[in-house]
Amino acid sequence: MTDGKSDNGKSMDHLLQLATGIVSSYVSHNQVPMTEVPTILKSVHSVLAGLVSGTANEGTAAGKPAVSVKKSIGDDFIICLEDGKKLKMLKRYLRSNYNLSPEEYRAKWGLPADYPMVAPAYARQRSEFAKKIGLGRVPASTGRGRRKKAA
Repeated sequence: MTDGKSDNGKSMDHLLQLATGIVSSYVSHNQVPMTEVPTILKSVHSVLAGLVSGTANEGTAAGKPAVSVKKSIGDDFIICLEDGKKLKMLKRYLRSNYNLSPEEYRAKWGLPADYPMVAPAYARQRSEFAKKIGLGRVPASTGRGRRKKAA
């Protein structure tokens, strides 16, 4: 006979090894802040444990956002509906963490086409900077037209 606890311990060790390998591979191919690695590891481990036990849960994929759509837009940040993280720019985060384009994200959550991907204050700041350095203006004519032929 085998001891159920030792089998369970071996299973958990194996799951931890699998999760570590998955996260290690992910981190080596993506830019991930070191502070997020433990969270990612816990998440991967819990998904693997759920798959083994047959109780895998889909998280927010079931259709419930992390926060309400109204609360997701602040002046200084946008909250990702997938995981509730506050960001200034959502587009790159969605692509790197969830492999979603802005259009796919909007469709998934039923958001309007004009739902912002950048925090309003950040967009204003970037716009002011662009105007300050002269972007968006038609260049002034230098008065250099055709040269007249010498007679």
